[in-house]
Amino acid sequence: MNLFVEILLFVVTLIYSYLEAFVKLFVPVKRKSVSGELVLITGAGHGIGRATAFEFAKRQSRLVLWDISKVKQEIGDVSILVNNAGVITAADFLSTQDHQIERMFEVNILAHMWTTKAFLPTMMKNNHGHIVTVASAAGHLVTSFMVAYCSSKFAAVGLHKALTEELATLGKNGIKTTCLSPVFINTGFVKNPSTRLGKILEIEEVVEALMEGILTNQKMVFVPPHLNVALLSEILLPERALTVLKKLTNAKFDAIIGQKSAQ
Repeated sequence: MNLFVEILLFVVTLIYSYLEAFVKLFVPVKRKSVSGELVLITGAGHGIGRATAFEFAKRQSRLVLWDISKVKQEIGDVSILVNNAGVITAADFLSTQDHQIERMFEVNILAHMWTTKAFLPTMMKNNHGHIVTVASAAGHLVTSFMVAYCSSKFAAVGLHKALTEELATLGKNGIKTTCLSPVFINTGFVKNPSTRLGKILEIEEVVEALMEGILTNQKMVFVPPHLNVALLSEILLPERALTVLKKLTNAKFDAIIGQKSAQ
């Protein structure tokens, strides 16, 4: 296929994609059934993980909240993996202890890789499954006093995108992927969060968006949805205007700065 034909094919595909997206605004999206699916959720003891477990239970899914070895030996093959476990330390970079940095990367990204490697082979064999990455808006947009956390969440978003691309390349279109990227959530992990624009999210609304994303096979779920605009502004706005916009947003939370607690 020559270059001209490939460019023409791209233009036709682009137009078709926009038309398809427009039609979907008026046509209800079909939701898949997760009844009977074996769902493993990490970090299911509280927050998003706990609420997500309840939502899957309502839909007659089989839930597993055990370690990997027990799951594989005693239960069987996981078909939906929700990598939800996460930790955070809010502090300036120099005040963040080495063990805190290591812990954030161990839980926020490395654990995602190990669980995915454990259960992906059977998913690929069956060409069936769903891998969910619970990331953060901090995996797309940076904020001060969360250098290590943002870095680990950027890695989680990168894992989701790269794995999604690789599965498509391998023709494993039966394995779906979803990445959740919310702003501040009222879970207690970040102390006293506030923002001038928008609001602090409640767990229930985040889990509702996540379940909708899973059931309709959305690749990226932003909560709130207008985070897409913020990402676009990072590309389009001049640096000076972007700086003013960030000050206007005025996101705050308790953090350790210079070894002292400050806001």
